[in-house]
Amino acid sequence: MSTKEKILDAALTLFAENGYDGTSVEQIASIVGIKAPSLYKHYKGKEDILNALIDSAETRYEEMFGSEHNIGKLSRSREEFIKVTMERISFTMRDPIIRKTRMFLVQEQFRNGRISEVTTRHQLDGIQKMFAKIIKEMMDEGIVKNDDPELLAVELTAPAVLQIARSDRQPQCEEECMKYIEKHLRHFCKVYMRED
Repeated sequence: MSTKEKILDAALTLFAENGYDGTSVEQIASIVGIKAPSLYKHYKGKEDILNALIDSAETRYEEMFGSEHNIGKLSRSREEFIKVTMERISFTMRDPIIRKTRMFLVQEQFRNGRISEVTTRHQLDGIQKMFAKIIKEMMDEGIVKNDDPELLAVELTAPAVLQIARSDRQPQCEEECMKYIEKHLRHFCKVYMRED
């Protein structure tokens, strides 16, 4: 891991634990094992580190989870849809970088405009737009019954978002949350998807 990556890793951990304002450049440098002035060779300051963290997390999320512009291969059956969706949720819930980033964003969303926008995009708008597009394409293929894809996306994603938030607050409930999400997905598929 390069020094730049170590700085981001340390900053993310400290931001998730102490918040942005509760973390100093000196603390970040200390965890990395460098002096604060050396950190400035890699980043202009704490805000530059924050921006790099957000950019890095968004790139990772786009690659591993997807987005409205990257929905991946269209699922052709209930089981395939459930499997792919559960893989996305598992990544979201269990990836240590995404989990720390989410915890940090939730804490800081009321203090920073960019963080607020990123949090809304990932926890509400972006995920709903992505699933609305997936559902619409599945409707066009006759896999999902015709309905309002945007409303169905909200119906599909809202319980998962709530369970992920619960798992963040109560990590000991992670498996229970995953089971609930899968149960909800199965119900959604039973109601809206045509028989395999």
